[in-house]
Amino acid sequence: MKTLAEFVKQRRKEVNLTQEEFAERAGVALTVVRKIEQGKTNMNLDKVNQVLAMFGHELAPVDFRELQTNE
Repeated sequence: MKTLAEFVKQRRKEVNLTQEEFAERAGVALTVVRKIEQGKTNMNLDKVNQVLAMFGHELAPVDFRELQTNE
């Protein structure tokens, strides 16, 4: 499974955009894209979802206990 950082960086490169171009198109600050691609963990979920929306995805909180009972 890819990390969020790997996913965003790979997809951004697939569409041939720089971090600056991608941030502008996603409607977020350049620092948001850089933080995501660097794997920072203290991110604003709304900003992350703005970036993921460029690829038709969304990130949502998951109850860890539910994951354990479903396995």
